[in-house]
Amino acid sequence: MTVTDFPTTASGVRSPIPDLPVPSPGERALAAARFQLTEASRFLGLDDGLHDMLATPRRSLTVSVPVRREDGRLEVVQGHRVQHNLSRGPAKGGIRFHPATDLAEVTALAMWMTWKCALVGIPYGGAKGGVAVDPATLTTRELERVTRRYVNEILPLIGPEKDIPAPDVGTDEQTMAWIMDTYSANAGYSVPGVVTGKPTALGGSLGRAGATSRGVQIAALRALARTDGARSPEGTAIAVQGFGKVGALAAQYLADAGCRVVAVSDAGGAVVRPSGLDVAALRAHAAETGSVHGYRDADPLSHDELLELDVDVLVPAALEGVITADNAPRVRARLVVEGANGPTTPEADLILAGNGVTVVPDILANAGGVIVSYLEWVQNTQAYSWSAGEVEVKLRDLMENAYRAVADLAAERDLTLRQAAHAIGVGRVAEAHRMRGLYP
Repeated sequence: MTVTDFPTTASGVRSPIPDLPVPSPGERALAAARFQLTEASRFLGLDDGLHDMLATPRRSLTVSVPVRREDGRLEVVQGHRVQHNLSRGPAKGGIRFHPATDLAEVTALAMWMTWKCALVGIPYGGAKGGVAVDPATLTTRELERVTRRYVNEILPLIGPEKDIPAPDVGTDEQTMAWIMDTYSANAGYSVPGVVTGKPTALGGSLGRAGATSRGVQIAALRALARTDGARSPEGTAIAVQGFGKVGALAAQYLADAGCRVVAVSDAGGAVVRPSGLDVAALRAHAAETGSVHGYRDADPLSHDELLELDVDVLVPAALEGVITADNAPRVRARLVVEGANGPTTPEADLILAGNGVTVVPDILANAGGVIVSYLEWVQNTQAYSWSAGEVEVKLRDLMENAYRAVADLAAERDLTLRQAAHAIGVGRVAEAHRMRGLYP
């Protein structure tokens, strides 16, 4: 395989994507994903045809989802399912319920999932789905109706050997239970392997609920060990942006490892305590009130101030595009560990690299979720189950092996961790394409 260098500026740092007008956050995410693919393709020496194939989703489906509200009103929302690539196995990816969800965002997320699966060495291609709806505005019955009708519309695409959904923003194990039941009702028998992240009573895996957060912790500790001369986590100051499903448990796991979590935020607000937050108490407060806002043992903070705190590690764990060219110059953390998908724009990447900030990219840092989803799927297909300890050992092995490969390539070729991660992930998918050939 012929390799070349990543494109760089005169200062020795790669060029960002050009300034182009984009109409939505989803379009910005897709532009970032395509830019990262183009960088990796140049590094790997891929020809234009192969690059174009990797840049184009295999299948994209947009559906209308009618919802009958409790007061009898009928509303129609839009849903999507994108299968980006199937060269290395069935498609895998979450389903999110969020009002800003659009086809561009889902396409970007599916592309990132393809590279993520290849990077950590599991036999999946990337997919993603979503419905443009705010689950907080729906009753439980309405949410169930949305889920089941959406699943019915995408039914031809999904299945345990074709495309296996999982939870994402705005969805959870109950959502997966509804999906499994809807699919199984159509099949005429129980099909637990059609989704992952479902309740353990329905074949879900022990350790799945906190798997993404556990992966973030593993990646952060590995990065601390490699970038700061085997630095101990004891006393390391952490700020977590996004105290939700991923961020809250990531904060807990990092605190359990000895780190000092000093600030967290969610949609309702942000709080800071320089001496360290009691993460367990804060999680209880957020569960009771719906937000970290108003937590009495910490001071209030703005969302922007949290991203710019003088901490050792910043964990963006909410939505994409929060670290931008505007605020990146003020990021003082020396290490950014991406718990969310696409939280750092390419322009911000350029600035952070120039300022000596190490970024552990999303396709590596948050891969714990898809790893344990894979383990759950394997258990379902074999009608077998592992203990929580066995699942964690397998998760840790795959995460640490992937981190080692990325860090070694980055050091060997003078790349950022993101460049190295995409080079490995894209390279493995490209190799699968070459080996399979083109039909017909």
